[in-house]
Amino acid sequence: METIRVHDKEFKEYLSADLIQQRVAELAKQINADYAKKQPLFLSILNGSFMFAADLYRQLKLDAEISFIKIASYQGMRSSGQVMTAIGMDQDLHGREVIIVEDIVDTGKTLHHFLPSLHQQEPASIRIATFLHKPAATTFPVPLDYVGFSIPNKFMVGYGLDYDGLGRNYGALYQLI
Repeated sequence: METIRVHDKEFKEYLSADLIQQRVAELAKQINADYAKKQPLFLSILNGSFMFAADLYRQLKLDAEISFIKIASYQGMRSSGQVMTAIGMDQDLHGREVIIVEDIVDTGKTLHHFLPSLHQQEPASIRIATFLHKPAATTFPVPLDYVGFSIPNKFMVGYGLDYDGLGRNYGALYQLI
């Protein structure tokens, strides 16, 4: 089993790049069916979701727009407890079908605090697509419509997830040893 080193930590492969791409294709197929004859707006939450968002978006067979916003609540290996919006949204959401694209939903705090501001803009619907979900860590339940993988409450890097800025570039997902 492949291991990698990021900063001072060792990680072992948890999900292969091939398995991830297979699951992304399945999620895209489901979204294509759910949004046939609609034109959804994907809101990808940076930085972590950029790889998942790009792979998912390339698999879509429908007219769709994508925009990127930045919301941060992590520092190092733990949630900072603070939710900050660093880059705002410039899209009008009124009457739009919105799909939020996340890299990981663990506590759910970020989305819990962000969703009310989206609802105020009166979109037609809001759905959430997340690459990863940590059910055991969830303290702020949010509705997840498209989940790539449910994972244990372990620290992960790769496929957009980082440890203090490094490790996002790997195509596979790695778990802290």
